[in-house]
Amino acid sequence: MYFFLLNLSLLDLGSISTTLPKAMANSLWNTRDISYLGCAVQLFFFVFFATAEFYFLTAMSYDRYVAICQPLHYGTLLGSRACVHMAAAAWGTGLLYSLLHTANTFSLPLCGGNVVDQFFCEIPQILKLSCSDSYLREVVIIVLSACLAFGCFFFILFSYVQIFRAVLRIPSEQGRHKAFSTCLPHLAVLSLFISTSFFAYLKPPSISSPFLDLVLSVLYSVVPPAVNPLIYSMRNQEIKDALRKLVTG
Repeated sequence: MYFFLLNLSLLDLGSISTTLPKAMANSLWNTRDISYLGCAVQLFFFVFFATAEFYFLTAMSYDRYVAICQPLHYGTLLGSRACVHMAAAAWGTGLLYSLLHTANTFSLPLCGGNVVDQFFCEIPQILKLSCSDSYLREVVIIVLSACLAFGCFFFILFSYVQIFRAVLRIPSEQGRHKAFSTCLPHLAVLSLFISTSFFAYLKPPSISSPFLDLVLSVLYSVVPPAVNPLIYSMRNQEIKDALRKLVTG
């Protein structure tokens, strides 16, 4: 589990560092400028970190499922080699997706202006600047990606249903409370990330507005990477004790 948490921490750090520093710099200098190459690089790294993080969360749900529901088979099903293979698959999938989306998005002729109505370079906002029907290629890729993401989400949901069934059989009330207190926040943040990102990318243009787009983008690009470290660090008793000493002086 700590191997996956290490990778998740790196992805959270990379994801939030891709968008917020540039937005904060633009806010401080009262500008909204970004170069064409800088926009492409920002989009590449954002898609890369977001995709890899989603597949790591899928792998982590499987890890928790095996640990709680099939503990005697944990060493066989999730040895060090299997964990490395799953991590490599997540990083590789993120790299492949980011290359595909970035190359396809920036191969479109952009003649609808040069204003991206967002605080970072986001695919739907860039597609609005396209003046060619070839943008439908990227729409098809987004829809296929969403279908695959839905499959992963249902796998995660199935894993947690099995976990909750196993937890409810725990005779100790303290044990059940501990399990729910760690699973439910993670599931809530994951649901927020998936629902808002899907809605941001697949919503019809008729209900689009700058304020709604901004809120959705913050909810799926800023909130999960910021909250994930808090959720997982609060599971560690030593961190809780250190925080309690810091607060009480």
